[in-house]
Amino acid sequence: MKDQYFGDINDYRKYGLLRSIIDASQLRLLVAWMLTPDDGSTDGKFITYLAQPDNWTQYDPALFTALKDIVTHQQQRSVSLLEETDLLPKAAYFSHHVPDPASDREAWFHALAAQAKGRDLVFLDPDNGLEVKSKPYGRKQSSKFLYWREVEALWSAGKSLLIYQHFIREKRLPFIQRMLHALQAATPGSFVEAFSTQHVVFLLALQPAHHPFHPAIVKSVQANWAGQIDHWELTQAQHATG
Repeated sequence: MKDQYFGDINDYRKYGLLRSIIDASQLRLLVAWMLTPDDGSTDGKFITYLAQPDNWTQYDPALFTALKDIVTHQQQRSVSLLEETDLLPKAAYFSHHVPDPASDREAWFHALAAQAKGRDLVFLDPDNGLEVKSKPYGRKQSSKFLYWREVEALWSAGKSLLIYQHFIREKRLPFIQRMLHALQAATPGSFVEAFSTQHVVFLLALQPAHHPFHPAIVKSVQANWAGQIDHWELTQAQHATG
């Protein structure tokens, strides 16, 4: 995640998904931004939706109004602006920038794990998603990725997980299914599913104690975000409509 993205259309959907999950489950949320420095690109400029309330307010009126107000009146965009609101009720935040070097990364993760104590659900928001072979742990730009060792450690600590994953150049259905299979293997006993938007899929692994929340979560997301956020399950390898 980069501060320059704050408040764009992808953020609106992302926060809307989190709000739907929290509303349906009451899970205590930790948002781990996995921040990396802004890069000066035009990424994150997609805020024209804020000038189109007739098209966008309906999905989450309170969230839309708040984001419009924040982005309109703040000169610099930053995730800290969300942290100052109650848009994610009772959420905690881990806002340290992710380092590249392995030893620094280990210290960063240790601090994240400590912050996760007392939390039920950890949302991990890397720039790109889960690790790829071309970016080994500890190498340059490894900060853009979440590593399976970190997923496994948080899972072993009893945390349910929601993971941001950017789509790659692979057919969507096989990619979602492949990622869900990998997530299930890394999180023994989990219930896994996915929620996708135009460019992103969010991978959810629920701890056994949290499995009963699954139907309410799906119902909440589909009721609020029909047409914007799709639900996918592992078992049927097809779009789950309800």
